[in-house]
Amino acid sequence: MGSVNMDNRYDTYTDDVEKKENSLMSLMKDRYKTMSKGQKLLAQYTLDNYQKVAFMTASKLGETVGVSESTVVRFANALGFSGYPKFQDALQELIKTKLTTVQRVEMANNDYSNNSMILENVLKDDIENIKQTMDSLRQESYEDAVDTILSARKLYIMGLRSSIYVAKYLGYYLNYILDNVVIIRMDMGEPVEQMIKLSSEDVLISISFPRYSKKNQQVVRFAKERGAKVIAITDTINAPIAKVADVVVTVKNNMVSFIDSLVPAFSVANAIVVGVAMKEKEDIKAYFKELEKVWEKFEIYE
Repeated sequence: MGSVNMDNRYDTYTDDVEKKENSLMSLMKDRYKTMSKGQKLLAQYTLDNYQKVAFMTASKLGETVGVSESTVVRFANALGFSGYPKFQDALQELIKTKLTTVQRVEMANNDYSNNSMILENVLKDDIENIKQTMDSLRQESYEDAVDTILSARKLYIMGLRSSIYVAKYLGYYLNYILDNVVIIRMDMGEPVEQMIKLSSEDVLISISFPRYSKKNQQVVRFAKERGAKVIAITDTINAPIAKVADVVVTVKNNMVSFIDSLVPAFSVANAIVVGVAMKEKEDIKAYFKELEKVWEKFEIYE
């Protein structure tokens, strides 16, 4: 792999998002003249309120603007999308790195205002996120991630802020299978200090979702400078760390309220652990036989 200008690769991410935003807004303006009266109302409302539209159902948007749900679907089709969900995904992709926590809370108040439906709606949203992950995650990327993990002299796993819990979960179970796992901990000093011996024989798993942590990007930059391989677990191939990673595992994490859903990330972590385990199953049997003896001796379980 040739040398990479890391600063330029990271700096272009913001430009990419802005280009997409301008492109989608320009598309609505360009096709405005050919739209029906109802579609024009939708276009104007979306241009003025696209942060709200990104999280409105087709029926809710139609009700707000004063058109039918079928008109909303045809509006999305007129813009070149196969359906309203795809149009909504495009809007969400534009704004999820920009929304403040306060804005997310305000949107949650609108989307989950019916207390009797909160549990059902959140669970449905999580299920939909997992389904979208299944549809978008390439099998080859998953297999490459498993093989890259098994090739590592030392395996570092890092997630910051809420992603740290996915990192700990993944590291906890991989530690049962492999004896070279290091979970980067923020209470142990700077991440780069914990990776000071990182080399080209090592692998870093970096977990990052919007709003993307700058420190995570800095650590990935450090790993690439050391020649290590990087596995990025993130929401899109256009995410900052994905642009320079050796392997990209994409996980949908559309907002279920003022927080992002990490349920699909935990599911993918499960799949990675199982994939590694199936290739190391003979060693695992011997390990767990020994571990069961220890558990029994120290009465760990009832």
